[in-house]
Amino acid sequence: MLAIIKTGGKQYLVKKGDTIKVEKILGAEGETVSFDAVLFKGDEKGGSVEVGSPTLQAAVEGKVVQQGRSRKVAVVKYKPKTRYKITQGHRQHFTMVEITKV
Repeated sequence: MLAIIKTGGKQYLVKKGDTIKVEKILGAEGETVSFDAVLFKGDEKGGSVEVGSPTLQAAVEGKVVQQGRSRKVAVVKYKPKTRYKITQGHRQHFTMVEITKV
């Protein structure tokens, strides 16, 4: 069974057993989370297909595997001929989720 879920402004194609890295969601490691914004649901062979307009009345459940922060990204602001240069760093928070039920 496949599903397309929407979380953090992005869409993810998932099936049972997948591990996905999403924008940070609340929940400690080991807790169960539910994704209610299911856009598509169907099996892998194309037998039964449900498409939401915009979402379905279904939920995909997962288990939080890890809460963490990504690698540092360098942010550089530069304006020529004005001696203006600023360098900053940014580390985005993420959540690793293992899909347990589609």
